[in-house]
This record gives sequence, structure tokens and C-alpha cells, in this order.
Amino acid sequence: MNDHVTGTPPAGRSSGERFKRRAGSLAAGAAGAAMLIIALVAVMWVVEVADYVLPGEFDAYGIRAWNPEGLGGIFLAPFLHAGFGHLMANSVPLLILGFLAALRGIARFLGASLIIIVVSGLGIWFISTPGSLTVGASGLVFGYFGFVVARGLFDHRALDIVIGIGVAIAYYSIIWGVLPGESGISWQGHLFGLFGGVIAAWIVRRRRRAELLV
Repeated sequence: MNDHVTGTPPAGRSSGERFKRRAGSLAAGAAGAAMLIIALVAVMWVVEVADYVLPGEFDAYGIRAWNPEGLGGIFLAPFLHAGFGHLMANSVPLLILGFLAALRGIARFLGASLIIIVVSGLGIWFISTPGSLTVGASGLVFGYFGFVVARGLFDHRALDIVIGIGVAIAYYSIIWGVLPGESGISWQGHLFGLFGGVIAAWIVRRRRRAELLV
């Protein structure tokens, strides 16, 4: 009797195919992440151009602290900026950190972004001086920083750990932005954006197989 199981690929070929599939999946994820974050930043630029050209003041729709009507600004403030200089300062770190945050899937990225926006926005609304108006995507920048750094710790993936360490080394200086300092800078948005990123990394983390068994 023949004990050979037909149709079973050699171990080397199987490993090679798995590597190709993973590489292909990562490449596809990178392409999707790049397109999404570029589109996100492009929307911010379109809004800022419209704010410059059209009559009215778009920034009035930002987060107005302690004003119930200002709660709606939590979802609008990240797309509003106090001029092109403000937007330019946020665009580059947003492109880099947002791309890295979106690498593991669009759905997880969108869920993490929503968590960051809500946590940072509520922090601004509660902690800022009553009546003050806050706009800008800085909360997202700090949130994506926290998300990317914490993701490797929670997911236990070697690549994510390496990316997180690299981001921590490259952007460690932004941590000082969570402390009260320069007038006109929302340290509250930075601090709670960072908190939101870590919380998001925990909530959308990859569940271990053992946790899924019932």
C-alpha cells in the first residue's frame, strides 16, 4: 500500500508561496494606505482653499470648548486649519504617520481614526478654556503616532514592532507637544490625540487565536 499523499506541495514551495502571498498582501495594503491618506490630506487642502476663496469663516465650525453647539466641531475640526502654514505643518507628518497607521487594513484604520477624533475632540472640549475655538489635524497626527507605536506592542508582530520603534525614534520630539507651552497651540488636542491612538491600538488589536475559541 502506498503511503504517499498525492497533491501535497514540497515544504520549500509551500513556504515560498506563503511568503509571496504575504508580500503581495503587504504591497496591496501599502498601495491602499497611500491612496487613502493622500485623499484624506487632499480633502483638507480643498477645504482650506475653499475657506480662503469663499466668503464666511469655516474655522467657526471647529471645537468650541464647553459650548454644546461646539460638540459637532469634534468631527469637523481635523479638516479645518488656521491658514495654509498651519495645514502645511500638519500635512507631512500626517502623510507619513497616517500611511503607517493604515498599513494593516483600511477598516482598522478608519476605526482607529474615529476613536482618535472622538477622544482628542472630547479632551479639547472639556479641558480647553471655555469658549475657545480649536481647529486642526494635530490630534490625528499625535493619535497616529501613538497608534503606530502601541500597535506593535499589542499585536506582537515583528514588523509592527520595528515600525513602532522607528517611529518612536524619528518622532520622539513631538512628545513635548503634549505639555502646556506656546500660546495658541492646543496641547490638549495633542495629549488626548496621543491617548486616543493608544486606546485605538488596543481596541482594534489583532485577537489571538486562543481568544477566539469558544
